[in-house]
Amino acid sequence: MTYDVMIIGGSYAGLAAGLQLARARRRVLVIDAGMRRNRFAGNSHGFLTQDGTAAAEIAAKGRSQLLAYDTVEWLAGEATRAGAVEEGFRITIGATGEERTGRRLVLAPGVKDHLPEIPGLEERWGRSVFHCPYCHGYELDRGRIGVLALSPKSFHHAMLLPDWGPTTFFLNGAFTPDLEQTEQLRRRGVTLDDGIVDRLEGDGATIVMREGRVVPLDGLFTLTRTSVASPIAEQLGCAFDEGPTGAVIRTDGIKATTAPGVFACGDAARMAGSVTLAVGDGALAGMAAHQSLIFGG
Repeated sequence: MTYDVMIIGGSYAGLAAGLQLARARRRVLVIDAGMRRNRFAGNSHGFLTQDGTAAAEIAAKGRSQLLAYDTVEWLAGEATRAGAVEEGFRITIGATGEERTGRRLVLAPGVKDHLPEIPGLEERWGRSVFHCPYCHGYELDRGRIGVLALSPKSFHHAMLLPDWGPTTFFLNGAFTPDLEQTEQLRRRGVTLDDGIVDRLEGDGATIVMREGRVVPLDGLFTLTRTSVASPIAEQLGCAFDEGPTGAVIRTDGIKATTAPGVFACGDAARMAGSVTLAVGDGALAGMAAHQSLIFGG
């Protein structure tokens, strides 16, 4: 059987794309590897009507609602290979080697976060170490906040965070602000710390500096390096754009990639990520994929 649309990635963007297609009574296959980006976080914030709901609960409810449509199938597995065929596209599933074909593809694989290699940071990711102040800043209740520099782009992070609490910017040998930036940070009330971070410890995100100095924190924010969590876009020849933390799949205003018949949405196809943006992105990609089946393109 050839599906109308195959969706790679069953998190928020992929679910939203599938819902538009299911409601158009199109035959849809969702291929999902089960590696939702925010699986480390407890609750999701800032998503209208779902503020404070467990992230896993939102994803599970979305999947349940999508699978209530009888034209939708779910395949748990990782899409490892893709190629163009006469019917459209053929996808190979890695664990089993089985193949599926579809007329259109929607890529919603999300991204992988590559964390700074600091002892104690990884196990606190999503609990007291974060990347998005809009998702997690409010819950720190104006507590002590740190920003760990990863690159000059961390300056933007440090300028934002004082709205959520008193902020210390740990330069950690990764960034030195110039005079103008230093003055901007001073006006925002940011404390600069030019020491080197040795590790994180404690229930929050307490930093221990290399010389032994201890800086208690309630939360720490840092950028990550990101990479698209699937090789499929590259295999199909999709163009990429370099974002602030890594490459993302290039799309136009309707989420079409540079490969005909392929659409992309969610964190893998935009330079900022949140559940709200992913859902909107996915809905647009799903509608565009549906219309391309009718009008071509």
